[in-house]
Amino acid sequence: MNPTQPTTDVRQVDRQLLDQLRRHESMVIADLVDAMGVTATAVRQRIDRMLEMGLVQRTKINGGRGRPSFAYMLSPAGHRQAGADPGQLAVAMWQAISELPDPETRKWLLQRVAQRVGAEYREQLADSSLADRMDSMSHLLAEKRILAEFSNDGSLPVLDVHACPYPDLTDEGQRRDMCHLEQEMLSEALGQPMELSRCQLDGHSCCQFAPVPSQ
Repeated sequence: MNPTQPTTDVRQVDRQLLDQLRRHESMVIADLVDAMGVTATAVRQRIDRMLEMGLVQRTKINGGRGRPSFAYMLSPAGHRQAGADPGQLAVAMWQAISELPDPETRKWLLQRVAQRVGAEYREQLADSSLADRMDSMSHLLAEKRILAEFSNDGSLPVLDVHACPYPDLTDEGQRRDMCHLEQEMLSEALGQPMELSRCQLDGHSCCQFAPVPSQ
């Protein structure tokens, strides 16, 4: 549940470039040409794509007259993109938390995870009305392949989540924990206490999250 940009998929041909930059503190075009065995034009095309996506950054190298020269390195987002798939680690950590014998410790850890993820989403939401934030949140979730839909037709705006976002992490006994984590995460992200007003586990067509009505 990591919302961090960029969301655009990286082409397979560009991963070689990211892997090379991951091995070195910085590289110039000539270094990348030698390491990758392609032309300078091909390297520059890949660099331009990675710069546009925010995965690579550059610094100007002081030199004489003529065409400026640059050194290229991975941005923080590039390091995350080029790193190992955290899926296996996430599954193992989720299983370990779910197996904790103390329910209060388990609840506290899940709440902390939800707050961390929610805070990252909150940084991407504009300071606007709750309905607008919920609408924006649905788009952010969709970018992460979480099937979420915003609706404002009733008395309260709602977010419908149409499928468990992480089916590999949850078996029958852990799905309630995932619902609770989603509720806590949305509350943190939206700056508004949210409640699970409907749940697929109770026979509804989707899980629906709504603002807690003010007293």
